[in-house]
Amino acid sequence: MYRYDDFDAEFVRARVADLREQVERRIDGSLTEDEFKPLRLMNGLYLQLHAYMLRVAIPYGTLNSRQMRQLAMIAERWDKGYGHFTTRQNIQFNWPKLKDVPDILDALADVEMHAIQTSGNCIRNVTADHFAGAAADEIEDPRPTAELLRQWSTDHPEFQFLPRKFKIAITGSPNDRAVTKAHDIGLRMVRNDAGEPGYEVIVGGGLGRTPMIGKTVRDFVPKADLLPYLEAILRVYNLAGRRDNKYKARIKILVHETGTEEIKALIEAAFAEQKALFQAPPQALVDRIEAAFAPPDFDNTQSLVFDRAQADDPVFRSFVETNVSEHRNPAYGIVSVSLKPVGGTPGDASAEQMRVLADIAERYGHDELRVSHEQNIILPHVRKADIPAVHAELNKAGLATANIGLLSDIIACPGMDYCALATARSIPVAQEIATHFDALKLERDIGPLKIKISGCINACGHHHVGHIGILGLDKAGVENYQITLGGDGTETATIGERTGPGFAAEDLIPAIEAIIDTYLDLRHTGEETFLDAYRRLGAQPFKDAIYDHRRDSARAV
Repeated sequence: MYRYDDFDAEFVRARVADLREQVERRIDGSLTEDEFKPLRLMNGLYLQLHAYMLRVAIPYGTLNSRQMRQLAMIAERWDKGYGHFTTRQNIQFNWPKLKDVPDILDALADVEMHAIQTSGNCIRNVTADHFAGAAADEIEDPRPTAELLRQWSTDHPEFQFLPRKFKIAITGSPNDRAVTKAHDIGLRMVRNDAGEPGYEVIVGGGLGRTPMIGKTVRDFVPKADLLPYLEAILRVYNLAGRRDNKYKARIKILVHETGTEEIKALIEAAFAEQKALFQAPPQALVDRIEAAFAPPDFDNTQSLVFDRAQADDPVFRSFVETNVSEHRNPAYGIVSVSLKPVGGTPGDASAEQMRVLADIAERYGHDELRVSHEQNIILPHVRKADIPAVHAELNKAGLATANIGLLSDIIACPGMDYCALATARSIPVAQEIATHFDALKLERDIGPLKIKISGCINACGHHHVGHIGILGLDKAGVENYQITLGGDGTETATIGERTGPGFAAEDLIPAIEAIIDTYLDLRHTGEETFLDAYRRLGAQPFKDAIYDHRRDSARAV
């Protein structure tokens, strides 16, 4: 992974020093909250319902054991003993005291981390496929490009005050695990006719109150042209994006109102101008970044330990079926660690669990961890012979839940338990759904199913691209939950279709159960997934099931 040079280290320390002085002025009253707000947001510090919240960047979701241990220390020393991993591959601390924030940022800087540009109308943390550099289906590791984008976008003078926040996602695989089509810019690695790697560039995706799937503006951009091409996109957006209405300020609205073909023409014109002026980064820097992401020194020794453990231990076999993915090296596996224990808070990890993950990564995983946008932790490089031992260590720490990709692997935003913008609770809903279906023991029969829950229309829980999406709203002072069906965040991205009127909190689980029962009754075979069945059947059978059930319940009352 990338390591800071002297410039990086000095830059981050200077930002911490600036914020330290600003915090002191806020505490002594020299700055009002209105004056302090833009300064704190530049450093990822939010004011939520009950306390400040600090959002820490984990660039492209990659970190090492030293960094994970430091996050654990911060959680114990300055928070309440846990952290919350987010759909942006970041970590949030929900209870820091304002006076401690500069010390937290100094502690982060000690391990080459920061909270810069995790808020504000700028280019946010660049996210990436959490299997990058390990996936068997990958064309090329996209993280060197992601790191180049991080350095290019950090404190970029032209793009610090965009019309609205701006998010970039990147994948090196044809199988999209980074939700690229739901970002302001999505980059998907492809090869041209000569076999050279480059990027398909997708613009104008996004969720929130106006969900849209991004449009491809270039089928292929050579890697050497990527930065000036992205500058052209940002320049068009910065000049033409709406600033009169923050709800219409994202680039997706500009693309929609202007039209894809005209946006393409504007970008191409800006690119022609920008390319002639653009100063490419020094080759020495590019080479240094590339070298930082060289594959680890794999141990290719073959062993029967993995196969024997699967044959002898049904619990381990169940874990492998859901939580271990194919690695580019046949002697290795990619281990996904679920942060979704049944009844737990999705994405939360205690300080002790973070230390366990750090120890496992250091001993068994080439000292590398990833955060996925699905709020889980990934050990990307684990020898198959070591996976039984890894499973045993995870099990001791309560981290061996075998549910990746299944119903209880729910994405949920913090909702009204923490967030000042939320209109309904998300965490208790996720917990109740997982607990209910765990009791029914149906999860494996149901098969792959992505449930995503948001507590407001900002859609931080990605509900629009859930196979089953749940949006919590306030309806005359009462929580009301809308359901969408058929959403998809992969390479076949689709915005889910709203079923109709929402449900009171107590009616939500019966509605979800009616949806699941309809799927189980109507699927062609046990191999037909929920999403495939929905696409074949359409929405009507599911709508009929949930609203007929509600009418029957009302008559019974």
